[in-house]
Parts: sequence; C-alpha cells; structure tokens
Amino acid sequence: MTLAILAAGMGSRFGGMKQLTPLTDEGEFIIDFTVFDALKAGFDRFVFIIKEENRDLFEKTIGSRLARNGVRYEYAYQTQTLPEGFVCPPERTKPFGTAHAILCAREHLKENFGVVNADDFYGRDAFMKLASKLKTAEDGEKADFVMVGYPLKNTLSENGTVSRGICSVCDGKLCHVEEHKKLMREADGTVTNTFDDGSKAVIPEDTLVSMNCFGFTPSLLEGMDELFREGLSANRDNMQKYEFFLPTAVQRLTDEKKADVTVLATSALWQG
Repeated sequence: MTLAILAAGMGSRFGGMKQLTPLTDEGEFIIDFTVFDALKAGFDRFVFIIKEENRDLFEKTIGSRLARNGVRYEYAYQTQTLPEGFVCPPERTKPFGTAHAILCAREHLKENFGVVNADDFYGRDAFMKLASKLKTAEDGEKADFVMVGYPLKNTLSENGTVSRGICSVCDGKLCHVEEHKKLMREADGTVTNTFDDGSKAVIPEDTLVSMNCFGFTPSLLEGMDELFREGLSANRDNMQKYEFFLPTAVQRLTDEKKADVTVLATSALWQG
C-alpha cells in the first residue's frame, strides 16, 4: 500500500526546508516518524513528491536511511510546468499546491494511496485508521475516498494562529470543508477565528478539522487536469499566488456527487 508524502514546499514562513530540519539529537526528521508509523500501520511503499533540485539532499538525508532498512521508496517531481496555454511567472518559486503535486505524481499512484504532508506529525492512530479504510476502499457509483479528521483542540499551536479546514460531516461523510486562516486559543480558553475585518467567532474545540490526511483510489486523478486548467483560467491575473489545493479538488468531486469521503476521527495529537 502506497503513501504519498508532499514535500515540495519550501517553508517560506519557516525560513527554510522544514522537511529536513532535525528534531532530535540523533538527527531525525518529522518524515522519519511519519514513515515509521506508516510502516506499522501497513504502508509498504512511499512516494516522496519533491522538487527535482532537492533530490540529492533528500537521498542523502532520507533515502539512504530508508534503503539501508529495506523500505521501498520513489521520487516524483513537482515542477513549474503548466498545461499548454499557461505560463508560470518567472519570479515564482513555490509549487502550485497539493492537488497539483498529486497530478505530478500520477504515474506513481496506480493503486489505493494515502496522502500526508511532510512537515506534519500525525500520530500512529491516524495512519492505522487511514490504512484500514484503504485496504477495502473500492469505487462503486461514486469514488470511495477517506479523510482522517482531528479535533481542533489537538491541532492548535502555542506559537500563534493556525489555518485549518473546518469540516461539516453528514452521516459519517464529508459534506464541506471551509478554510479558517486565523485560529487560536484565547487567554480564557476559548478557540476563536479572526476574520479579515478583525471580528472574531468562537469555534467549538471538538470541531473536526482537515490536516491533509487523505486516502484515495486512483480515480481521484480522473478529471484533475481539467480542474487544474479551470483554476488557472480563473486566476490568470493572480498566477504569482494561485495554488490548486487537494481539499478544493475533493470538495468539487463531492459537490458533483462523484465521490464519497468517509471521515474517520482520530484522537492523535498533531505536531508541526
């Protein structure tokens, strides 16, 4: 079973490559913990989606250790190449988003697969739930997808606000995801979201949020090219900042009744 790890982002706010910043005295990275927990859950093949210019660094720091331990892994490259009729601004260096990353890795994703971020610690329970569903996921009239959701209270940071996808769940299926960009715990213990006009709204701390921990059948890739083209067309005047996000693609497929997304809640504590 395959796990795709999104690792092409440059961590602009962090000031470097978060994915390859050691966390322990032994030089271990978040990715090391992700692979370890995923292996325990039953994943046995890993696809690292990276920028091609970072391959040697990834191979030296991550790949060589995986190879010594007999772990199967491959690299897919997220490029700045766009479909015919679109041109990437020469000054743009960041990738075009998480859904675009999956498009770039399509030749590596021919079976059911999970998707996680390289710079998030998800906890083993999340991988156990993801793997359990993926082992039986099979498309019927609709595509059969899965998302592992976290209670908001388990995903907050002590170092400021966070952005999270607030989920609406109906009968165990994902109905809607709405991005909230300035979530934080206040001094009185409540969790609030601050809007662009400065106003605030209290968000229940047990609300499920998306942390980009998804499971898909290969049918996800059907029609993704067209969705990407639509997004590019709508953002011709904003090509410097436009990103094609995975939750956006998933929402579109659910809205069009082409996919069901089973939501599995985890009690795991997120770290980032």
